[in-house]
Amino acid sequence: MPWLFNSPAALLIIVGALLGANFPIGKLASGAGVPGLVWAALLSISATITLGAYLLSRRQRMPLDAQHIRYFAVTALTAYAVPNTLVFAAIPHLGSGLTSIFYALSPIFTLALSVLAGLRKPRPFELAGIAVGFAGAIMVVSGRGEIGNPADLIWLAAGALVPVSLAFGNVYRTLDWPKDADPVWLAVGSHAMAGTILTIIGLFAYAPDEIARAASIPGVVLLQALASSLMLPLFFRLQHVGGPVTLSQIGIVAAAVGVGIGAFVLGERYAFVVWAGVAVIAVGVSLTVVSRLREPQI
Repeated sequence: MPWLFNSPAALLIIVGALLGANFPIGKLASGAGVPGLVWAALLSISATITLGAYLLSRRQRMPLDAQHIRYFAVTALTAYAVPNTLVFAAIPHLGSGLTSIFYALSPIFTLALSVLAGLRKPRPFELAGIAVGFAGAIMVVSGRGEIGNPADLIWLAAGALVPVSLAFGNVYRTLDWPKDADPVWLAVGSHAMAGTILTIIGLFAYAPDEIARAASIPGVVLLQALASSLMLPLFFRLQHVGGPVTLSQIGIVAAAVGVGIGAFVLGERYAFVVWAGVAVIAVGVSLTVVSRLREPQI
């Protein structure tokens, strides 16, 4: 289906849904006592192994020039190491649904940085979709998480760093995208760098028994590896064909998926305002999809 890999609208929905699945998977890991930083490292390491094996099987060229190394390092920090650690650390305190909303806030920061960087401005429907989706996210956050378990304001404040970091990563990747780069190799290199950074920090921050807790849930580890391996090549393809503002809107889709799985699968209970916010988010995504479908496909 070549059209799928060239359609920003289709890629937006698929990548956002796969990203949203990370939040309930992360909650399962936190329930087993796996520290957030350790789980973030495992996500990057598993993605590196599975996608790296795929590249090796194809005998594909994997350049390691100065630009690629710089790209890997900056992307690792802004898109993976910092936001993933914050997200997985916050899930035990906020729940998977509320934590997923942090990703829905990244478009507004990405849009501002894109304008400052001189990249293209969003089309009217895109801008409307971002505004409506952001309003829905605010409604969800105002519900303060699960009924009977209000979110800690300290964790909500820490979560505000997630969309800021994601926005820097979204814009940077477009500005410094290596010429003729393969999206899968970019995913492998960036996650290898992120996994290395997080592993080094984890070895100093946690006792061996804390790190080893992931071994008690091999099925969850496998599920996380599968979700990451499917998402990452499509993530970088969306970056390439859709640009940073469109890419940032995967957080809106992920938020809706995260809240839905949290409620219907993990039993998280939310107030009416949360569900109303999810509906508003869906409207925002629809406006974005309409905008992208009106554009010529490349």
